[in-house]
Amino acid sequence: MPARGLNWALQATDAALVAATEVTLGKVLDVYEARLSQSKYLAGDCFTLADLHHLPNTQALLGTPSKKLFDSRPHVSAWVASITGRPAWGKVLALLPK
Repeated sequence: MPARGLNWALQATDAALVAATEVTLGKVLDVYEARLSQSKYLAGDCFTLADLHHLPNTQALLGTPSKKLFDSRPHVSAWVASITGRPAWGKVLALLPK
């Protein structure tokens, strides 16, 4: 999630930077796709800090067109659904201002 108090909506979007960053993220997600084809979570079959670390930024990206990067990779998509669907994460999201 973006830092509180910052209003990203007021800033212009640099389409070239977004495109370049999506290419970089896509390469990382390709590595994750291969890893997640072997285990449910990044570090094995148990949810760990390796997965937890990804929740805030992943949650933010799911609300953008970049969501396609997750959706286009079946193992990554299943992993995202698993980690964002955890009850504790739901409680965190419920605490955030709407």
